[in-house]
Amino acid sequence: MTDALGWRKKFAVLAPSTNTIVEPDFYAMRVPGVTAHFSRIHIRNQDLSSDAAFQNLLAQIREEINYAIDRVMTCEPDYVVMGMSAETFWDGVEGNRAFKRRVSERAGGLGVATGAEACERALPLFGARRIAVVTPYQPIGDANVVRFFNDIGFDVVRIRGLRCPTAVSIAHVPEDELRRALIALDGDDVDALVQVGTNLSMVRLADE
Repeated sequence: MTDALGWRKKFAVLAPSTNTIVEPDFYAMRVPGVTAHFSRIHIRNQDLSSDAAFQNLLAQIREEINYAIDRVMTCEPDYVVMGMSAETFWDGVEGNRAFKRRVSERAGGLGVATGAEACERALPLFGARRIAVVTPYQPIGDANVVRFFNDIGFDVVRIRGLRCPTAVSIAHVPEDELRRALIALDGDDVDALVQVGTNLSMVRLADE
């Protein structure tokens, strides 16, 4: 039998329990016949105020993500989407591919989409090679973003991490602050501006 609403595809979306932006963004961009079914990765300590705290957040995700996958698999999805970007950039291309393999294996072999690979596929369509990036991360997160883009042949001309102090506070960054960051990053030496971090609200701003 075909799902009454997800008659094209049912997406299992994995998101941190602290993320309040990626789920409404998915719903705002939905297309007929495709449904998104969220499973929350439990974040017990959302402190992001230092590199060490940032790494602790990722340790929590690596511990909890399997439970989130197991729960959402009970709705029999067709595909898995990672609704958080930091872990998908970590340790460059090698880390991204290893992460995808782990998630796919836990999800019974389903395909997996990540934010890092989405950038990898999208940027060549615009002929972009030199980019500037805005993130909500601490320096350690920014370094892993740069590593991933360098691994796939892009030159990160500039990067600005907003250093949000907690996971929830990422969603509190207003559009005006993001707009100022993007303007500061822009220049004749940049082919494209890239925003990473699924809890940063930038879907409307991107069109502007």
